[in-house]
Amino acid sequence: MENKWYVKYTTVLLGLILTVYVMIVAKSILLPILFAVLLSILFAPLASWLEKYRIPKILAALLAMIIGLSVLFGLGYFFYTQITAFVDDVDLIKSRAEELLAGLENFLVTWFDVEQFVDFEDIEGLFLEFVRENSGTLGRGVAGAVSFATTALLVPIFMFMFIIFRDFLKSFFLKLFGRKSEMHEVKIQTIMSNIQVVVQRYITGVMIVISILAVLNSIMLLIIGVKHAIFFGVFAAMLNVIPFIGPIFGSILPIFYSLLTMDSLIYPLIIMGGFYLIQILEGNLFTPVIVGNQVSMNALIALLLLFLGAQIWGLAGMILFIPLGAIMKVIFDEIESLQPYGYLIGRVPEEEKQKKSKLAQKISDFKEKVSDEGNEEEED
Repeated sequence: MENKWYVKYTTVLLGLILTVYVMIVAKSILLPILFAVLLSILFAPLASWLEKYRIPKILAALLAMIIGLSVLFGLGYFFYTQITAFVDDVDLIKSRAEELLAGLENFLVTWFDVEQFVDFEDIEGLFLEFVRENSGTLGRGVAGAVSFATTALLVPIFMFMFIIFRDFLKSFFLKLFGRKSEMHEVKIQTIMSNIQVVVQRYITGVMIVISILAVLNSIMLLIIGVKHAIFFGVFAAMLNVIPFIGPIFGSILPIFYSLLTMDSLIYPLIIMGGFYLIQILEGNLFTPVIVGNQVSMNALIALLLLFLGAQIWGLAGMILFIPLGAIMKVIFDEIESLQPYGYLIGRVPEEEKQKKSKLAQKISDFKEKVSDEGNEEEED
């Protein structure tokens, strides 16, 4: 007997509620595992390449992990040194802020007869009162930061284990989902292979785009004469990993810093225009050509995933939910009963060509032509 629609609806709704609840409760467990899975997929080919030269499996996994984490620690050290340099600018920023507010107050007094627009003693008193009233919240925030640091230490451990046991885990999934028939086994192998390709190309492409943006942002800020230009350029490029809103927040910090430390108001406007032009290049050339269709999701689904990721896991969710959505699309496309959901996640067919600029489309067509010729030569 076919189930009633409300029975299916209730079952799906309960499943979604339970899934979200588990994701929230098990956040400290799931986040390091998911980050480790993505990083292990990215660096597993390096470990396999080292193993071809008769390097022991454990040593190859350890070297791959060290190479990957060295980049992350290098970025962390760079940001640490740059942030500590801001301590020297605190007095300058404070005095400049006082000048701007004093000028604004004089303007309001002259034209609108508004007096006592701002009082720094009142601001200091309000800040101290805020700290006293929210000491418990601040304490929980510090505890949360300590918990995050502890969780981050688990990522390299899980990453190391996943690289070592990658073949064992593949065999497990084949036994679990491909045991019904040879066709099921081939389909599971296809899904795992496609997931590996999507994750590797997506993360690699995003890293290349971030590197290009970091160089362009830094050069633009250096030409304008902004202090700490390299830090601001790299920081804004790093935030590009969060689609839509990341570039906006990345440009806000250097704009406000230039407003507080530079003599003319024209500098923030120039910086805003520079970031706008760079983002046009990123959206119409760099990302379409380099990342391409590795994450073939339409803008609506991507925005929904960002919102859900932010609500469930915060910033980590905004970073993770896009590649997780791409992985789910690979699975949906290979399972016949789930293909409509894969179609819903994917880009609108008639807009796929329009997504790219003419220059980006020509470059992509050239890359596809070269790739096809290379494949034909290999077959011959």
